[in-house]
Amino acid sequence: MTLTPLTADHFVPPHGFFTRLGGVSTGPYASLNCGLNGADHPDHVATNRARAARAIGADATHLSGLVQVHGNRAITITHPIDPSHRPSADALVTATPGLALGIITADCAPVLFSSNDGRIVGAAHAGWRGAVLGVLEATISAMRALGAGEIQAVIGPCIHQSSYEVGVDLHEAICAHHAQDRQFFTPAKPPDHWQFDLPGYCAARLARAAVAATILPADTYADPAQFFSHRRRTHEASGPGGHQISIIRTAA
Repeated sequence: MTLTPLTADHFVPPHGFFTRLGGVSTGPYASLNCGLNGADHPDHVATNRARAARAIGADATHLSGLVQVHGNRAITITHPIDPSHRPSADALVTATPGLALGIITADCAPVLFSSNDGRIVGAAHAGWRGAVLGVLEATISAMRALGAGEIQAVIGPCIHQSSYEVGVDLHEAICAHHAQDRQFFTPAKPPDHWQFDLPGYCAARLARAAVAATILPADTYADPAQFFSHRRRTHEASGPGGHQISIIRTAA
């Protein structure tokens, strides 16, 4: 099956925000599960990741990933990361031709970055905790250390405001950082609950760092046919499930 990831037209480097479709996994992981930490068959995951890498013109052996921990660490790589020795971090940056950077999500925001010429790229996993801690800004700093001037970003499929009811802890953590970020909350029906605009918040953080961002409209929670969603799975008490991948590689 030919994979058809979501892309941003203006973005220079080869990239793709993949859905859950087009893989070989079965059951709750059907079908393009690319998460390395679940109970899916390792051979299925490896096949799925290789298919996704090839779909953006990358060698499957050049695809690197992380043990994502909802933090703010961004690492710069010059060679592929061994899947069995992934570092704990939430963003990757490279200027090495041919390297592909992969981020795993199932509601958090995958954010792909590029310099104007596509020769310096980055990829970040931005859940609300990582975004508050500054993972997006850390990615930008790492790219600028490599010589990137103007940087663009694309925020991929993630949970959107209408699907994302949150409580006091998240509301206070966001608003304590910047009071103006109250704009990303609207009241929910239960007392002391709000609907949080994660992609809008990420875009605002990027704008403060002088990075223009495009938000893709796909809501992972609201579209079970297309996307895995951790929150939907939790609400439905449906047990384990998969994760989609977003990949970017340096331009030729």
